Amino acid sequence: MQKSKHLLENREDAALKLIDVMPMARIKEEEWAFVAVSKGGLDLAYKLRGKFKNSLEILFSEGIMAPHNSECEVARVSETEEIVVHEKLIASFEIKYDYIYGEAHRNHEEDILSYIYQYRKGKPFPSMKDQIVLLIDDGTETGAKFLTAIKTILAMHPKAIYLAVPVIPNDVLEILEPFADDVYYLYSIDDFVTTSLYYKELERISEEQIEILLEDRL
Repeated sequence: MQKSKHLLENREDAALKLIDVMPMARIKEEEWAFVAVSKGGLDLAYKLRGKFKNSLEILFSEGIMAPHNSECEVARVSETEEIVVHEKLIASFEIKYDYIYGEAHRNHEEDILSYIYQYRKGKPFPSMKDQIVLLIDDGTETGAKFLTAIKTILAMHPKAIYLAVPVIPNDVLEILEPFADDVYYLYSIDDFVTTSLYYKELERISEEQIEILLEDRL
């Protein structure tokens, strides 16, 4: 129920505090797969994993914006072309599904494939079949990245899916909980503004840092 800003110093602080509420011994023993759903999530995931040998990956996705509002995300597509749609926004803007599918394909071809070639040398996202997966982000405004990742991972038939996120809106937590085996979080917030507000410092992750984190993930 926190509303205060600067609840966390930075991602390192968030990782240390999340470790206290997560079953780290079980995570290590059962070899949970760490999967970040954003660049900031990758940095947090790397810090959470520490010296564990658990696999570390990032799942790329891109938002699909409303036709006449580049600030309003109405759907999201993952690198496996799974699509999650915000049904109420689609209806209110009277957006046709042909537009969503067309934009999803364009975003996949123009943006997501370039990420895959740049950061994963063209290799597809690995199968999560029969694995326990921990999806990670440093914050979430709408839950869209998590929902898209959940849909993508579920299609691979994992053993279980867990979420880890330091700060989350109350209403988004209620949306995500039914889709995950558990959600590990530090603060659920009423009237959530934006993730960066709740960190004293939230470093922007550069392309070079992403490459370093992924190279050092094994």
